Amino acid sequence: MTGFSEDQLARLRLIRSDNVGPVTYFQLLARYGSAKAALDAIPDLAARGGGRPPRIAPRAAIEREMERVAALGARYLFLGQGLYPPLLAELDTAPPALIAKGQFSLLDMPAIAMVGARNASAAACRFARQLAQDVAGGGAVVVSGLARGIDTAVHDGALEGGTIAVIAGGIDVYYPPENEARQKAISERGLLIAEQPPGVQPHARHFPYRNRIIAGLSHGTVVLEAAPRSGSLITARYAAEFGRDVMAVPGSPIDPRAQGCNGLIRDGATLIQNAEDVLETIRPFHLRPLAQVGRDYAAPAAAPDASEKERRVVLDLLSPTAVSVDEVIRQAELPPAIVHMVLLELELAGRLERHAGAKVSLA
Repeated sequence: MTGFSEDQLARLRLIRSDNVGPVTYFQLLARYGSAKAALDAIPDLAARGGGRPPRIAPRAAIEREMERVAALGARYLFLGQGLYPPLLAELDTAPPALIAKGQFSLLDMPAIAMVGARNASAAACRFARQLAQDVAGGGAVVVSGLARGIDTAVHDGALEGGTIAVIAGGIDVYYPPENEARQKAISERGLLIAEQPPGVQPHARHFPYRNRIIAGLSHGTVVLEAAPRSGSLITARYAAEFGRDVMAVPGSPIDPRAQGCNGLIRDGATLIQNAEDVLETIRPFHLRPLAQVGRDYAAPAAAPDASEKERRVVLDLLSPTAVSVDEVIRQAELPPAIVHMVLLELELAGRLERHAGAKVSLA
């Protein structure tokens, strides 16, 4: 197999292994210095956490995945290397590897996310299409999730000026099916990004992962029609957590689809009436190029191993109810490195779940 280094292959094996999410991936690399060393350490760490060793992605399977990506005309974006999106690289939960196809120069431009209801009104779709066209014409890339409704309208409006679609499944999976031609057009004239390997059908758990990428790629997120507890509001919440601008288009108070946007504005989001309101938030970014953010894993971290007593202290503080890692550290009265090590062992053993907002719970 040509075109891929041993380190890239090991990184993909690590992130495709069971019980290894972005946070665990980064902690393993920081501790062991390389993906190969981290893979070798996993069985012992899982045993310390009181569980069976997780399934480690076979080399042959990853080689087949890499060959499939190349055959599709796509490429990998590895965190800290080459074209990886710099704003996304700032996040603690940044995907270690993305698969992308299309116009990679769009990653050098300021980006604005636009999301909204799948069952959007005709008026909202028309407004979204025009807003996206005007924002893209003003020098920004428009990012969305290629869903029905608002997302579709946004991509249609911004395709000529510049749009990025982040999808929940594999880069060769068309979802929703009626957007197949649109997805193909974006993969040629815009940029298509996927976190999942080729062939993976989108499941419910994949959409929040996709939403964090949409928000993470962007300087700000605009919400156009969103019911309470909708996926669009999850994207807006991610944007706020990442320190990015949250914007919303107001709607009629008697339309349930406007309740989410009106609530965001009530809680401090910027009210958007036209493209000028959106572009005002990114003008400072036109004045300087985006700096690539990298992470150095050359030297292993010297975090000490936890004792059985320390493991018990941390385990006793956990329950099926999610709690922040900072709170666990505070109540455990142990060095943060020790607590993080115990949580890492428990996660690899399949006994810990991580949640948004740096929270954890027992699986």
